[in-house]
Amino acid sequence: MSDPLTTRKPEPFVMVVFGASGDLTRRKLIPAIFQLWCQNHLPESAAIIGYSRSEKTDESFRAELCDSIRDSLKCQQHIIDDAAWETFASRIFYQRGAYDSPEDFAALGQRIKTLNVERNVPGNCMHYLATPPTAFADIITNLNSAGLARKGQSDPWSRIVIEKPFGTDLQSALELNRIAREAFDEEQIFRIDHYLGKETVQNIMVLRLANSIFEHLWCHDYIDHIQITAAESLGVGSRGGYYDKSGALRDMVQNHLMHLLCLVAMEPPVTLTADAIRDEKVKVLRSLRPISQQCAANGVVRAQYTLGEIDGQETPGYLQADNVPEDSNTETFVAFKAHVDNWRWSGVPFYLRTGKALPRRCTEISIHFEPIPQILFNRPPAGPLRPNVLTIRVQPDEGIALEFQAKAPGPAMNIKPLEMDFGYRESFGQAPPEAYQRLLLDAAVGDATLFTRSDEVQAAWEFVTPVIEGCACEANNVLQYPAGSWGPKEADELIEADGKQWRLK
Repeated sequence: MSDPLTTRKPEPFVMVVFGASGDLTRRKLIPAIFQLWCQNHLPESAAIIGYSRSEKTDESFRAELCDSIRDSLKCQQHIIDDAAWETFASRIFYQRGAYDSPEDFAALGQRIKTLNVERNVPGNCMHYLATPPTAFADIITNLNSAGLARKGQSDPWSRIVIEKPFGTDLQSALELNRIAREAFDEEQIFRIDHYLGKETVQNIMVLRLANSIFEHLWCHDYIDHIQITAAESLGVGSRGGYYDKSGALRDMVQNHLMHLLCLVAMEPPVTLTADAIRDEKVKVLRSLRPISQQCAANGVVRAQYTLGEIDGQETPGYLQADNVPEDSNTETFVAFKAHVDNWRWSGVPFYLRTGKALPRRCTEISIHFEPIPQILFNRPPAGPLRPNVLTIRVQPDEGIALEFQAKAPGPAMNIKPLEMDFGYRESFGQAPPEAYQRLLLDAAVGDATLFTRSDEVQAAWEFVTPVIEGCACEANNVLQYPAGSWGPKEADELIEADGKQWRLK
């Protein structure tokens, strides 16, 4: 795994953020870069160029970002250091341009050269695509035409960070990979998914491979099933137009849930290098039992949220959201069962679900161990007892908990389930850093461990695309669930048919 943040500082570089006027830049990227700056993880001469179509000056762009950073850090219970911000802001610049204009990219190249001279930067450049996916191909092509991609050149380096979604199906992902590989070498391409920057996700390997009590239990001999839930309490909000073109399968399953599944199910890598770890993740994806189109149409639970109540507030249904067609069949909830057909996981079902407008925001992985035999304590009157469960909380309240059985004090044999619970904030005296901090620093130093390789993208789409196509054949089978519930009853029936229950209810 990557070295701790405190041991690394990248070479001087210029970072170009495409989509500088967007929500991602304001809420996540610039606050994360500012935090890295305040923690002395960036070189003094680093510079940032925001690039978008809007008319702005350097000064107006800096003022906008200052307001955004104040709001972002307030949410994280931090107070902005005005002196630090002024120093940092002097390193931020703005370049107006279109994504499909070679002339504008030539002007960008000239601006980068000027900054390289003024700030004594040796030509290193990181291009961050925080734009709608429809702009990815144009940006990559024009970077190449302007000589800013520098394929095959490592000194000075040029890297590109591409936000999800990487394609909308297998064919579009293959085409985007082709375009990217024409301009950049694979080692220069960093396909980012912020879930992989979360401390608890990174800790999955440590939990398994740095503790002898877990790894030998991590197989079909001892594990009954595994659940992965990624729940969001918010609806689509103002993103209805974008979301309706993707849905939960493309927006969450193909990337976030597949990454979590891979890290839980992968074999130990031969080393902790980026390629060794990613090799094992690809093996998991290639071991997934295919879900045929017919099975997807009948066995994958898809649903939309309707009018409901979350935290005492009335929440309109998905079809009432801005820019969502009134006859939309796009799913906001998905639940399905997957199998990893290899020796380690033979016969162990993986139950995955994700949805919007659920009761609370929570992403967790729960490992459900086999029940103990129906003798001694696990029969009446003490039993049946709940099997042991190891829970990895990805967000919020990041941590790990192990549920086990213990005798309650008193003369009777009264057995109660208890939890040993480890929380990051309590154990380490601080909350884990924002995921984008870790990922941006990794990209700047060239560490690709937490980024997705092209064959991993392809393997994930090879599994998910038939599911999408099968569900599209039965467009009218989208169910409904009220906002504030845990999804449709059919999601419960999916897991209850195997004699199990969702842990989060």
